[in-house]
Amino acid sequence: MSDSPSTSTKLPFVVILLALGTFLMGTTELVIAGILPEIASDLGVGVSQAGLLITSFAIGMIVGSPTMAIATLRLPRRSTLVLALIVFAAGHAVAALSSSFTVVFVARALTALATGTFWAVASVVAAAAAPPAARSRALGVMMSGASLATVVGVPLGSWAGQSIGWRGMFWALAALAAVAAVAIGRFVPAEEERPTVSVRSEIAALGQGRLWLSMAVTALITGGAMAAFTYISPLLTDRAGISASAVPLVLAGYGIGALVGSNAGGRFGGHKPLTTIATSATTGTLVLLLLQTPLSHNPVTTIVLVVLLGVVAMSVPPVVTALSVRFAGNAPTLAVAVTVSAFNAGIAAGSSIAAKALDSSLGLTGPALVGTVMVALAGLPLVALAAIRATRAETPEAGQSGADVEPADENASATV
Repeated sequence: MSDSPSTSTKLPFVVILLALGTFLMGTTELVIAGILPEIASDLGVGVSQAGLLITSFAIGMIVGSPTMAIATLRLPRRSTLVLALIVFAAGHAVAALSSSFTVVFVARALTALATGTFWAVASVVAAAAAPPAARSRALGVMMSGASLATVVGVPLGSWAGQSIGWRGMFWALAALAAVAAVAIGRFVPAEEERPTVSVRSEIAALGQGRLWLSMAVTALITGGAMAAFTYISPLLTDRAGISASAVPLVLAGYGIGALVGSNAGGRFGGHKPLTTIATSATTGTLVLLLLQTPLSHNPVTTIVLVVLLGVVAMSVPPVVTALSVRFAGNAPTLAVAVTVSAFNAGIAAGSSIAAKALDSSLGLTGPALVGTVMVALAGLPLVALAAIRATRAETPEAGQSGADVEPADENASATV
């Protein structure tokens, strides 16, 4: 007997195709960490200031995701994805042509607007395309494109940045985005007729405390992990004694961990979301604490900790994004966009505070300390979510909108 629509766990091809898009997005967001010294030298700024290019990207996604979600609400989702990739390519071209740090900073923010738009719309498309029982898994697979970027894209980008210059690497990303735009336009099917959702409905879907608590969790955990990862290169070379040429390989290890975390979070988070998140938070706090100990003087133990950091960084976003889709009912676009903004707000805060910590007396272990505090603080909203049983399905009351209840889904009653 074939699976019914509600119980089938087979993922459609569109999810894999969207994962290829997030691969590009993940590469451009994270590759800066591996070539900070080269960019800093070329643009005539310090390494800590060059790290703000990661912050600017996060800020662009914070502002751009919800703004562009509303601006493109009435556009076909396939057209929105193609347009986002075109803007993404243009942003990289502008950065590659400029010798001004300010222009590159702004171009990164523009690229982030496109990334935030793609990420939010792609999440909605992936969740809608998958059977209800497989939505968390579909989102985990889609987001694993970003994790794969750390295994393949970031190391290759770091190597390219050191070999042909960071500008050449940016041109390569622009060209690949153009190819991806053609592929998305060709193979993502035109969406079927769907109910028109007003801006008011999208905004109303945000009026839920559990949604904001889940976003706080992902902001703190993801931001804490990225606070350490943003400045991982100097820690690897100056503290652990790893050669600069081997840094891309260590980043690949981080990516393998992130790939495992993304898929594991998507698979287990569909059944026990809060338990999955709590496990990630506990593991992340321990890993970041150990990065501040003498263990980070040893190359082998440092590499192990970096891999585990990758697992933590990417295990939470698919779980929280699936919860956002569920909480928002029939108006998920803005809710998902704000969720994207939330974990990028964490990245922006974490990387900017980590920059100050790196320049302080804390030195190379400062970013890891910032990350430890942020991930530990995630326990507060997580406890609040558990207290209100945020992931238990509710019975709709008369007059209650889809934005206020969870859809009828056998996994919607997941327990802690």
